[in-house]
Amino acid sequence: MAAMFGLGALAAPAAAQTQAVPTADNPFGLPESINILGPENPNERSATAVVNGFVITGTDIDQRVALVTSASQAEVSAEELQRLRVQVLRNLIDETLKVQAAEALDMKVTREEVERTYSQLAAQNFGQEPEKMDEYLVSIGSSPAALKRQIEGEVAWENLLRRNVTPFVNVAAEEVNDVLARLEASRGTEEYRLGEIYLSATIENRQAVLQNAERIMEQLRAGGSFVAYARQFSEATTAVVGGDLGFVRLGQLPPALATAARNMQPGQLVGPIEIPGGFSILYLIDKRQVLMADPRDALLSLKQISITFDPGIDTPAAEARVNEFATFVQGLRGCADAETARERIGATVVSNDQIRARSLPEQLQGIILNLQIGQTTPPFGSVEEGIRVLMLCGRDEPESGAGPTFASIERQIEEERINKRAQRYLRDLRNDAYIEYN
Repeated sequence: MAAMFGLGALAAPAAAQTQAVPTADNPFGLPESINILGPENPNERSATAVVNGFVITGTDIDQRVALVTSASQAEVSAEELQRLRVQVLRNLIDETLKVQAAEALDMKVTREEVERTYSQLAAQNFGQEPEKMDEYLVSIGSSPAALKRQIEGEVAWENLLRRNVTPFVNVAAEEVNDVLARLEASRGTEEYRLGEIYLSATIENRQAVLQNAERIMEQLRAGGSFVAYARQFSEATTAVVGGDLGFVRLGQLPPALATAARNMQPGQLVGPIEIPGGFSILYLIDKRQVLMADPRDALLSLKQISITFDPGIDTPAAEARVNEFATFVQGLRGCADAETARERIGATVVSNDQIRARSLPEQLQGIILNLQIGQTTPPFGSVEEGIRVLMLCGRDEPESGAGPTFASIERQIEEERINKRAQRYLRDLRNDAYIEYN
């Protein structure tokens, strides 16, 4: 054993390891200087484990890592892949504990439940050809079995929370009415639809968790999918929905998150932000005013007028065609006049009278909402994609916001409390588990 652990290091001067007294900041009484008796990087060992007898293989880890990295537009470094493997192993361990806990309570997730959810995901992503989901997963280095195992873990956890946590969470009517009263008092202020990746941390592992959060931020900035990373890494119950918190007001958030969200714009990432119990990464999906109509909910009637270019067209000819198009559009006298574009300049005209302003690209939303009936946007596009304009032919203004209902507020408070209890429940499962690392 001495050769394995390098016990010759014990010959170092005794002063190198001064006995420390446990304190609030150092509850284990660890000395400032220590001698490492084994490999300094324990993660270099084979990243597999046996959880209460269930084996997690290297293939399991590889295929789950592929689910995360497939959404990244940037190349993932070897160092990042190693970090992902470590984190994915932790996730697989937690997932296994959830499945085992459900089975122990005679709540085993059925194959039918897993297949139903898998089919729904396939239909959402591949439309009329859901069988292509299997091909896609294999093509990225994953497998249908890997995704189905993740689904099984999520369903098992939902079932466990439904039996062991949710029934014991109560929300009084007075609490809900108090929130509704505060909402009315804050009418016109902004609320934010946020995505969150939450990582719990203790005094002992704070630095390691912070580094993990910083690396996740790097991957997200490089094009990684927020939803994919939230599903794999977030420890909040919202992980199953890609971290989506829904619309919240600043007063509902921890002060540090509220401060960050106040200055964010839709599409912006901020983090990691330290909060009590860990770190959060925030993604602002949208924002709106409390109990007020959102102009972006206006229902628009639009005509798209577009032209295309012959392959290989030279620059002077393309510029002449664009100028002709712009001159024609400027001379239009209304939506009925737009139809003449077909004959006069060979344009394509497409009409749609059921478009929400918020469904348009963000750059166009502000332009469209400031148009009068019969006016057009500036031309946009390229020679390769074609040049087009949108003409506003009608607009149904949104009704004033009715605000959240009693039931929706009650559900939100419940979910917050369930989330806190769920974290404690999972911590207990980890503490009671017998885990061997290989």
